[in-house]
Amino acid sequence: MLIALAVGVLGGCLTAAAQQPFAIGQVHYGGGGDWYSSRTSIANWLREIGERVRIPVEKEARPVRLADRELYQTPFLYINGHGNIRFTDAEAEALRRHILAGGFLFVNDDYGLDASFRREIARVFPRRPLQPIPASHPIYRAFYSLPGLPKVHEHDGDPAQGYGVFVDGRLAVFYAWSSDIGDGLEAGDVHNDPPEIREYAVQMAVNIAVYALTR
Repeated sequence: MLIALAVGVLGGCLTAAAQQPFAIGQVHYGGGGDWYSSRTSIANWLREIGERVRIPVEKEARPVRLADRELYQTPFLYINGHGNIRFTDAEAEALRRHILAGGFLFVNDDYGLDASFRREIARVFPRRPLQPIPASHPIYRAFYSLPGLPKVHEHDGDPAQGYGVFVDGRLAVFYAWSSDIGDGLEAGDVHNDPPEIREYAVQMAVNIAVYALTR
């Protein structure tokens, strides 16, 4: 019933958007971090969205640079990695404009980018600090009803926590910290995560996409 309702919502909200396959723009950032990691996760994620939500999707990640014109053809952006992130002034401004215009950014801490991401997002939105996202937020019920952010990879054992930046009441940046959803989207033999953890990661990833598409 929940899935049927969600598909109905999508059908009502995405009449125009559904004419184009849903794309995930993987941000090619500077600073030395491995922005290109999790490419198979994105392909798996797109496939799951297509099969579960029943909307057209692209088959692979779409690499994007924040200073390129093509950025504005990709509303949904994804940042992932283990290392340092550094935006130029022009990139920070472009990302700000993109998000203020209705774009959505999902950031997955693959363990190691936390400090640099927090520094850079504060440059992008100096007056809109990251806020903890409570388990009651609609992003956890956008398609599947979930109790909160999944803890996929242990890393240093801290509990998983979602953070966000809001624009006019809309959650426009969602940051999954100490969770590593991308890890759970890989094939089962990559990290040997239990099937139930991988399913939780997939459901959360689908929720994030559906939330971005319907807000």
